[in-house]
Amino acid sequence: MKNPGRTGGTFRYLSIANELRERVALGEFLAGQLLPSESDLGEHYGVSRVTVRKALEALREDGLIDSRQGFGWFVASNPLRQTLGRLGTLEAQLAANGVKPERKIYEFGFVRATKRVAEILSAQTVLRVSRVNLADGAPFARVTVWVPEDLAGELSRKAVERSSFYENLPIAVGGATQTIGAAAADENDSVLLGIPTGSPVLRCERVTHSVDGRAVLLSEFVFPAHRTEFVVDLPHVEPSIAPTGLRLVE
Repeated sequence: MKNPGRTGGTFRYLSIANELRERVALGEFLAGQLLPSESDLGEHYGVSRVTVRKALEALREDGLIDSRQGFGWFVASNPLRQTLGRLGTLEAQLAANGVKPERKIYEFGFVRATKRVAEILSAQTVLRVSRVNLADGAPFARVTVWVPEDLAGELSRKAVERSSFYENLPIAVGGATQTIGAAAADENDSVLLGIPTGSPVLRCERVTHSVDGRAVLLSEFVFPAHRTEFVVDLPHVEPSIAPTGLRLVE
């Protein structure tokens, strides 16, 4: 009986591993990008999932790929870290880590504010801009920003695709409050970020204020959990039950 694990005297899983390694080297799969599922790879190569799993395990031992519950297998990369100690743009954070940032806008237009957006921004009509941020060519975040109509009248799609709202707003920005929580990717974010529906994501909501305290931007960021880390510096202070800069959810 022929051993399905061998082809021409060579272990088939090693052949598959070598081919996947070459596809990664050629840039077909980028850092952090998901690989096809085990079943899809098995169908593509005409082998069992057991053989595919052995090939993937071999690549993981080499440090080339990794896996997470809820994601599957992906090209290994160091998580992109963002510092929460100061207000800054996503692009600036990526560039500081030696990563090439890029943004692609897929929605730009004035809309009637939802009840919650209206309460935060004190506006009934807002500019809503949705984009995908890329890191070295791979999707890294889905971002949606709402701006009060009176501050967004002169903003163009090209302007906000080229530079941040902090640079485009006609007023000075004072600071922001950011809330971070765990969530699951919906179908829309699954498509935009190239991750399975229901997989873990980090959802961040940021309310940016002008120097006189007015809420001028509401931003929602959704990050694939396997690609993102947030770093908080904790200076030495008097003993407390909660770390500086963090608040417990009531």
